[in-house]
Amino acid sequence: MALGTYSRVDGRNSSNYCSKVTLVGFVALCLVAVWMMTSSSVVPVQNVDEKKNDVTDGKQEVPESSDSNTRYEDNAGDLSEDAKKGDTSENVSQDDNSNSQDQSNIPEKPNDNADENQGEKKPEESSNEENKSVDASKSEADNGETKKEGENSVTEDGNLDSNTKKTDGDETNSESKDSKEGLDQQNLDSDVSENKLDDSSSERKDGDASDSQQTQDPSGLEQTSADEMVDEQNKDQLTKDVFPSGAQSEILNETTTQNGAFSTQATESKNEKAQQSESKDVTYTWKVCNATAGPDYIPCLDNLDAIRHLPSTKHYEHRERHCPEQPPTCLVPLPEGYKRPIEWPASREKIWYSNVPHTKLAEVKGHQNWVKVSGEFLTFPGGGTQFKNGALHYIDFLQESVPDIAWGKHSRVILDVGCGVASFGGFLFERDVLTMSLAPKDEHEAQVQFALERGIPAISAVMGTLRLPYPGAVFDAVHCARCRVPWHIEGGKLLLELNRVLRPGGFFLWSATPVYQKLDEDVEIWKAMTELTKKMCWELVSINKDTVNKIGAAMYRKPATNECYEQRSENEPPMCDEFDDKNAAWNVPLKACMHKVPTSASERGAQWPEQWPARLDKVPYWLSSSQVGVYGKPAPEDFTADYEHWKHVVSKSYLNGLGISWSNVRNVMDMRAVYGGFAAALREMKVWVMNVVTIDSPDTLPIIYERGLFGMYHDWCESFSTYPRSYDLLHADHLFSQIKKKCNMVALVAEVDRILRPEGKLIVRDNAEIITELENMFKSMHWQVRLTYSKDNQGLLCVQKSMWRPTEVETIQYAIA
Repeated sequence: MALGTYSRVDGRNSSNYCSKVTLVGFVALCLVAVWMMTSSSVVPVQNVDEKKNDVTDGKQEVPESSDSNTRYEDNAGDLSEDAKKGDTSENVSQDDNSNSQDQSNIPEKPNDNADENQGEKKPEESSNEENKSVDASKSEADNGETKKEGENSVTEDGNLDSNTKKTDGDETNSESKDSKEGLDQQNLDSDVSENKLDDSSSERKDGDASDSQQTQDPSGLEQTSADEMVDEQNKDQLTKDVFPSGAQSEILNETTTQNGAFSTQATESKNEKAQQSESKDVTYTWKVCNATAGPDYIPCLDNLDAIRHLPSTKHYEHRERHCPEQPPTCLVPLPEGYKRPIEWPASREKIWYSNVPHTKLAEVKGHQNWVKVSGEFLTFPGGGTQFKNGALHYIDFLQESVPDIAWGKHSRVILDVGCGVASFGGFLFERDVLTMSLAPKDEHEAQVQFALERGIPAISAVMGTLRLPYPGAVFDAVHCARCRVPWHIEGGKLLLELNRVLRPGGFFLWSATPVYQKLDEDVEIWKAMTELTKKMCWELVSINKDTVNKIGAAMYRKPATNECYEQRSENEPPMCDEFDDKNAAWNVPLKACMHKVPTSASERGAQWPEQWPARLDKVPYWLSSSQVGVYGKPAPEDFTADYEHWKHVVSKSYLNGLGISWSNVRNVMDMRAVYGGFAAALREMKVWVMNVVTIDSPDTLPIIYERGLFGMYHDWCESFSTYPRSYDLLHADHLFSQIKKKCNMVALVAEVDRILRPEGKLIVRDNAEIITELENMFKSMHWQVRLTYSKDNQGLLCVQKSMWRPTEVETIQYAIA
């Protein structure tokens, strides 16, 4: 069979072929010789271009040399994609230097025009250099962005670079030149898929990057490089805003920092293994709580089984807290037709009926202008039992009777006992006064729930057998408008409790029927109250009648010295033992005694605080440098550093970087307040903050009141004394990690769900392990994770509650009637 003209078989063709090659080669050599004689020995531009392109593609081509000191070539085809991705600009620079050194060994002819030719680079060469720089920087960015969650990378200056999760939407916006500080507000207000910081969505694909590089011109590459620099600036800015450096960072972490700039591999690996083992195969199953109270379920107030077994109820024991041994882990159902609450200040006048579908108060108190039903709304004309014609007139009437009250200046934080629907406290906001309103969960159906839905501070509580959850001598005034509290019985035990929490020199404002009516019962009560208040050394400053509302009010002042106490002929009511702590309030039984007024100028209570608003940021006079603050600094420095820290975080991060629409926020709780710095930083916002000091934390609640803010003690292993759906925003700074050590963290998450309104926000600052665990929990509850962030094992989580409720039901046996 014929084999055709294949050259290895056809020798004739092969011979002709060789002759042709020889001829062509000879001609080429002649041309080269002529060219070398007429030109200088400059490396051809196209070779330089080829070399630069090879470097860009991950190849390193080594020029041939006459001596044997050559280098091996890195073949890109033998490297994995990850290995190529890891090439940084620093590596490329080192390779260029190495190539230059190798080329320096090549003998070259003298070239007088070398400098001139090098200065006249072609446009293509300049473009290739830009390609190399941009590709290297992109490779470096990719290398950093693909790190696992919780890991930290080290930058060239030796600082730890934070690991940030981002979505596609965040990545796009962060590359904008206008995004200079924090996260972009509009971007974070968009859908959660564009808000959540997520590693998987922020990783750049090698193919995408390659395509982008091939299609962009040099000007586009320069823009990309500039945008990446802005992106890095945004990350750095977020790091500074959320985790301030220096002393501020110590306050944030509240832990002892490691010596040195870097942790050890052993520590990193141990922490990661522990985190993975904890989170591995963990699933959360949620059920809806089935209780008699339904959507209004308060675990510690609706423990019907415990209430049924009480030996007595004459001291209102059945209205006090009776928490179950194991707090519930189910989720409270929503009322049918629940809607987003009306925004403040419109909410003060009306709320959605479907959110609090109770009409009993409207039927019983409608003629007193408490609350009325108007179509799909419940309306609040601003009246009360003692101020049918409006709260503002009544508030002004009290100040006209006693000008020293000076609402919003001298008197800033007051307690309203038996508050009803809290219209008194709601309208005191116009006088720059903060009111702690309390009333029991009793037959006056949902009165505290009405107040909270309106955006007015209130808690469910009763004056029964235990002290109120407040420190001693903190309220500037106490108010009672026809509250049904028998102040005069049992040695005045309940009135003496008000004396405990009232600041020396503070006022007790009592507008009740015994003041102005002449019925036998009223006369008897007035006589008993007159005798009791004299023994307590309370001064009756004024008795005045309101001709508009046709009521009367008596105003008493607590003594500011011990002079009256020392001059009493009888020790009745008795003075408390010197070892009795007036600040001890959590589950402490009431005691019928009085505490002496501090005599030392350096003791708390010896002086009245600065007028509002100066008292907000002024270090309390009784904090001395000899005292050690919560964070280990002298107390005054601790106080100031805490305030500066929260001002920075709130202004730079919370107000602009979390995607929160603050016009929808009214009721706020700081679940673990220290000095009240978070609340103080929100002063200019139209919000109020309930500062909670946990019972196992340093007792800083008196400092919070001294600043003109308010709060209460609480143990988060139990439920809070408020109705479901009370708060728009919860803030938890290193709370969950503490709770996990002592009780059920899942129960606390269920409690957070109970007291937070649907579409409300939760901000958590804690260690990275807790943040990861909480993120998984909230995802299982169908909450929207709006942001997660971690740095140096510290994390930030912002989530939004959804309307989702489980389908399975869990019956709470002790809460069934």
